[in-house]
Amino acid sequence: MITHSTYVDGLIAWLKRLAADPEIQTITPGVIARVRGRSQVLQLRVSTPMLGGFKLVARKGSMVQEVFVVTTLAADALEQRLQACHPRSQPRKRTKVSANTINS
Repeated sequence: MITHSTYVDGLIAWLKRLAADPEIQTITPGVIARVRGRSQVLQLRVSTPMLGGFKLVARKGSMVQEVFVVTTLAADALEQRLQACHPRSQPRKRTKVSANTINS
């Protein structure tokens, strides 16, 4: 994954999971900008096909960022991989809390 200094909050964790997919050759985050609408949660969707892959759009709050993905996957297959790689789609590890820990 090629990076630069500014990202939509939470995007990097999602892209790192996506980059682990063997069908993804390169992920390059692009331009970040402000928009009028608001998105409460981070969204990442397939936007435009391009030579060798797709442009994705990441949105959270009033920020939007382009993400370029080089892959041989079709748009619908890439969309499925995006949803499977979403940071909240994986179960969180829960730690057991014992009575001893609480009373300490």
